Amino acid sequence: MGSAEASSGEIIHYGATEIFDGVVINMQTMYMSWLTMAVVAIIVFAATRNPKIIPSGIQNVVEVFIDWLNGLMDSNIGIEGRRTMAPFIITLFLFLFVGNEIGLLPQVGAHFTSPTNDINVTLGMAITVSLTVYTIGVLKNGLGYFKHFIQPSFLFLPLNILEELSKPLTMALRLFGNILAGEILLIVLYMLAPWVIPDLWVGFSLIVGFLQAFIFTMLTMTAIAPVFRTHH
Repeated sequence: MGSAEASSGEIIHYGATEIFDGVVINMQTMYMSWLTMAVVAIIVFAATRNPKIIPSGIQNVVEVFIDWLNGLMDSNIGIEGRRTMAPFIITLFLFLFVGNEIGLLPQVGAHFTSPTNDINVTLGMAITVSLTVYTIGVLKNGLGYFKHFIQPSFLFLPLNILEELSKPLTMALRLFGNILAGEILLIVLYMLAPWVIPDLWVGFSLIVGFLQAFIFTMLTMTAIAPVFRTHH
């Protein structure tokens, strides 16, 4: 009995907790998600606790990102869209950006991982984006928002439904695959060549982490844009 229990315990991943029969929570992902949220909250607090007319330091960095995101929102979802969706989109980008980069810290090894290297996190975020789009669409346009499912003809309903289902899946898989592959390669490089090359890859991965946050955010704005075009 003891050996059987030990064997069953080895099946569960390190950091995983089984809360119900067959329902397992990856605590490593939970911890890193909470850490990411804490880092984002600290950055925003530090940037806004004593705002100055002429920004400097962390306030200047955060304002550069916000001005950049506001410009993207104006171009993709319009001024009304920015006024409505700015808090959601800015928070989404900051979480993704910090979350993607936090797993690349080379000194702390495998105990620090990106929350976005878990498909459950990326799929949950993609589904949240889709539900947000539907909610804003109904609030702005009523139930008539869903008429695009039967355009240009009712015969296209199955294809349009399939397209809507595939959007969050592709968003989730793209982000998950890129972040996980980067972390795996970083571990392998540290095992094979612990000097110079891994550090160069960390620098490259930092850029990849930013680009993946940017791409996910842009796809979110692309999904939101028709809501405000239909409303106008």
